[in-house]
Amino acid sequence: MELKTRLSFNKKKLEISALVCGRRCLAAACYLGGLSILFTKTIISILTNFVRRKLVMEQLNKVGVNSILIVFLVTIFTGVVIALQSAYALKQFEAALYIPSMVALSVTRELGPVLTALIIAGKVGASMTAELGTMKVTEQIDALESLASDPVNYLVVPRFFALLIAVPILTIYGDFIGILGGYIVGVTKLNIGSHMYINLTINSLVCKDVMTGLIKSVFFAMAIAIVSCYEGMKAAGGAEGVGRSTTMSVVMSFISILSLDVFFTVLFYFVFP
Repeated sequence: MELKTRLSFNKKKLEISALVCGRRCLAAACYLGGLSILFTKTIISILTNFVRRKLVMEQLNKVGVNSILIVFLVTIFTGVVIALQSAYALKQFEAALYIPSMVALSVTRELGPVLTALIIAGKVGASMTAELGTMKVTEQIDALESLASDPVNYLVVPRFFALLIAVPILTIYGDFIGILGGYIVGVTKLNIGSHMYINLTINSLVCKDVMTGLIKSVFFAMAIAIVSCYEGMKAAGGAEGVGRSTTMSVVMSFISILSLDVFFTVLFYFVFP
């Protein structure tokens, strides 16, 4: 009797676990489907409707100009740390001259695009979600629809365009500042000549290193825009719901950025080396 009871209990536990797993898989599929639908609507709206330049410029100011300082601080400290850590390891093997190449490749291939995208996702993406979420819970988006205005064209497309323009530009800027941080350490701390450091940096970089970072930044920008706008436009439940959507926006943007980074790294350096 006791054995039958245990077997019945274990069977119920397995059924509950399977049910929970199925619901989570279904929720994930619905989430990806919602993102795909919003992305499709955005592309169709761009191709078929007039893009509001004034709104795009307003968003560019928020995304680009207001993010210059924080991108500067993060990337220059990153370049400094890479140079110092590399110096600590490579000086033991009398290989300090490899530091410029290591800094340049690390920043342009990976850290420049990824860190810039993470900064934009945390700063700008969260702001977009909060703004659209507030509009959603106060029924402003419903009011746009009742006036025969397309919310995607009016709200999503300008933000999508602004991120698509600003993130690659900020990535180039971040790459330069990160390399500058390594240059400062190399010249002042490691006694590498200024001209030698610049020449070693230039000689180590090829067009592919810079272009892979820029291609990544374009896809990072699209991921941030779609995730942030989707979370904002599906917010519900008042101020608490807006907070949940904003948190989810940052988390999902980070996951999307890192997933895309892994995908493109494998694609560019292992599938098509």
